[in-house]
Amino acid sequence: MDQPGGVVATLFGVAVLVALTVTVLSLYRVPARLAPAWAILRGAAQLAAISLVLSGIITNAFLVGLALLVMFTVAAATATKRLGWDWTMFGHVCTAMGAGVIATLAVVFATGAIEFTPRYALAIGGIVIGNAMSIATLAGRHFSQTVISRWEEVEGWMALGARPRQSTAELARGAVYSALIPSTDQSKTTGLVTLPGAFVGAIFGGISPVAAGLFQIVVLASIMAAGSITAVVTILFLAPLRMRPLPLP
Repeated sequence: MDQPGGVVATLFGVAVLVALTVTVLSLYRVPARLAPAWAILRGAAQLAAISLVLSGIITNAFLVGLALLVMFTVAAATATKRLGWDWTMFGHVCTAMGAGVIATLAVVFATGAIEFTPRYALAIGGIVIGNAMSIATLAGRHFSQTVISRWEEVEGWMALGARPRQSTAELARGAVYSALIPSTDQSKTTGLVTLPGAFVGAIFGGISPVAAGLFQIVVLASIMAAGSITAVVTILFLAPLRMRPLPLP
């Protein structure tokens, strides 16, 4: 299979893109303007390491399961940091993401939509975990920010006798909806605006475009299912508030 480009050309292209990112953010004086650059560098280092590791475990069911567990733990910890780190929050995020990921993968493999092999489990599992992490973060942060900005409304409901969960019910539903917007738009525009990585990667791996399309459909449905469960469970943990939450960093 032909490679997209040489190592030198790839590194040069990435360096220019990182410089462009930092320049744009610096000119607009965006806070933490170096964060995207560090994220790219960290991601590149991690991809280099994981590429070497995966070449030795891709067919071993136990090692693939262990790799997915590590992915899940890191993803849950990352989402928790965005929502305000403590062990209780970490437990909530793990529960929410675990419910979404486990339920989704169980359906995918039980129905035969994707063959249950270590290779496919790693591929679909990594995608679902990554998106569940993003949706947990979006749901939690949107809920917290909305409650802070509309706290007088929440207090008004409690003053009228509403329970804490009832007083934030509308805001909670809005947070779930907002968290799913990126995934919903991605699904709606697939094939028209974007060619998703799973689809392109499957074709590059030698799968026919039809088979790659079927795989991508399963991926999109899995992202939506896992994301919906993750967002709802996350908000169920966060919604009953008695005090105004502190602003998130």
